[in-house]
Amino acid sequence: MTLTPIASNHALNDDSRRYEHLSTIRLEDPEAVARAAKARRRHPGVKAGRQNFIVAADHPARGALAVGNDPVAMADRRQLLDRLQIALANPAVDGILASPDIMDDLLLLGALDGKLVFGSMNRGGLSGLVNEIDDRFTGHTAAALEALGADGGKMLTRICLGDPDTVATLEATAKAIDSLAERRLIAMVEPFLSVRENGRVRNDLSTNAVIKSIAIAEGLGSTSAYTWMKLPVVAEMERVMAATTMPTVLLGGDPEGTQDEVFASWQAALALPGVQGLTVGRTLLYPADGDVAGAVATAASLLNHTAEVSE
Repeated sequence: MTLTPIASNHALNDDSRRYEHLSTIRLEDPEAVARAAKARRRHPGVKAGRQNFIVAADHPARGALAVGNDPVAMADRRQLLDRLQIALANPAVDGILASPDIMDDLLLLGALDGKLVFGSMNRGGLSGLVNEIDDRFTGHTAAALEALGADGGKMLTRICLGDPDTVATLEATAKAIDSLAERRLIAMVEPFLSVRENGRVRNDLSTNAVIKSIAIAEGLGSTSAYTWMKLPVVAEMERVMAATTMPTVLLGGDPEGTQDEVFASWQAALALPGVQGLTVGRTLLYPADGDVAGAVATAASLLNHTAEVSE
């Protein structure tokens, strides 16, 4: 199926039954997911000097559906799949980071051929949950990712010094890193120093806080051989990147400022040593002007060696 590029916040393809076949497959032939994963052509592999572009789509599994001022922007799964397929159709997009439900849909759609695949491992710290910091591993396991032929797994690691549940999250992250490393899979660790304000968790995006989160996160697990960092773009990124020797991808989050300002901050950070690329979701899938293909193409143009994409 060829999708018309989305030019507004509503898909031009308004066929409400366009993904009905996914429900039928899940009902009658659930083993089709495993077959699709086995048949999938793998990405040729990551290389130094060629930055990677990974689209993130694991937000809904944590109950985080908001983009900007729209609290349910990501609630329509058909719209999300439309947008993901538009992004993945750009040959400069190397891969996907997704929760199991979205990953399975994309496998059944044949949208992950030749792509890097990262599974989202801990989604238990639901947005607004009373014990949100107790971010349990409710998504992909390392064994499941190995069976899927994935390249690695990602874990959100929020460190709240005033919350006793932090130690459980750190321990679970360390065990996940070890489990991935045993299978020679990448552990993409996304650390934050977090605080509670008015009953909600807020990530501290000051430069020193990000640096401290890196110091804690990169020491987790019995080996760091397969560990990557996934970090926000903040002030003084030179100092941030000086804090680690690990390959690092930049996250997009739900940033403030105009799209041009966001892209400019990414471009500056991508020029720093150790930055392996972008792992961005909402910013590109739900751009303010609605042009998903255009936002993805602009972001792709910021990366080094995006023209050297293997067919």
